[in-house]
Amino acid sequence: MRLEGWHIVIIIVIAILLFGAPKLPGLARSVGQSLRIFKSEVRQMKDENTSSAADGDPVEGRVVNNPGQATGQQGPAAGHTPPSGPHTGSGNPPANP
Repeated sequence: MRLEGWHIVIIIVIAILLFGAPKLPGLARSVGQSLRIFKSEVRQMKDENTSSAADGDPVEGRVVNNPGQATGQQGPAAGHTPPSGPHTGSGNPPANP
């Protein structure tokens, strides 16, 4: 006898119903409670975002320069020369024809 996919699914469902039946209501209750908590947290985050955006208060921050820009360099780092030759720059050596 050969077991197919739907046979295995039926066996798993029967095993859950037989051995896990006492735990199913508690599991469903905890999943529902988790979803309620999640929804309330999302709603609270939305309320905080709309209230902070509606205040119009300026946001404090600072500008962080790139290390290469701080020394006035542009392009490759100092002392670094780009590779020469038929290399394509993709990180892989060129293929031999």
